[in-house]
Amino acid sequence: MRSFSVREVLFNLRVLAVALIYFGANATNYGLSFFLMQIVKGFGLGNVQTGLVTSLRYIVGAFSMILWGRCSDRKFERKWHVAIPLLVAAGGIAASTALDDPVLKMIALSIAADFGIFGCLPVIWTLPAAFLSGAAAADGIATVNSLGNLAGFFGPYAMGWIKDNTGSFAAGLLCLSGAGLVGVAAVLLLRHDTALENAPGPLVGESSGHA
Repeated sequence: MRSFSVREVLFNLRVLAVALIYFGANATNYGLSFFLMQIVKGFGLGNVQTGLVTSLRYIVGAFSMILWGRCSDRKFERKWHVAIPLLVAAGGIAASTALDDPVLKMIALSIAADFGIFGCLPVIWTLPAAFLSGAAAADGIATVNSLGNLAGFFGPYAMGWIKDNTGSFAAGLLCLSGAGLVGVAAVLLLRHDTALENAPGPLVGESSGHA
């Protein structure tokens, strides 16, 4: 292992790839979360019913995060445990735009959110451990978090802007789906060495990593 400067970590291609993955996941998450209640209310439900329907995704999502994370730990596999749910999220969101029946639309969005989005989010944070350790890992994770959370602005803004200009949520949902697919491509292209992830790291304070 060699030492990495902060600048090297910030511009490390694998760090930026993980940031792109996190950005894609967050774009689908925030974009859908901010507008899901409006989508559901458009089915003709009242305020209380809308709240109950949209809250179910968080209950199911909590179980999804735990079960999928445990599956990833048990199999000690990371890339596909990020790629598969993120692909499901992108596919479910895209499929919902082709469905007019409210029940089918909600099933598609629920699968996308409950399994797809919530399933991939915790596993994403295991990816930097395969090529960064010590202080370099702290710098890398901070970079991933900072860049990825820009999607908290991009996702809802894109959804709102497209809705205002088209009068429909469909194009905005397809935009979110596209962001998720970009994240899938990034994780599949990412080199991930599980041996390094499982190796004991250096003492905290050492700025080291593996390119």
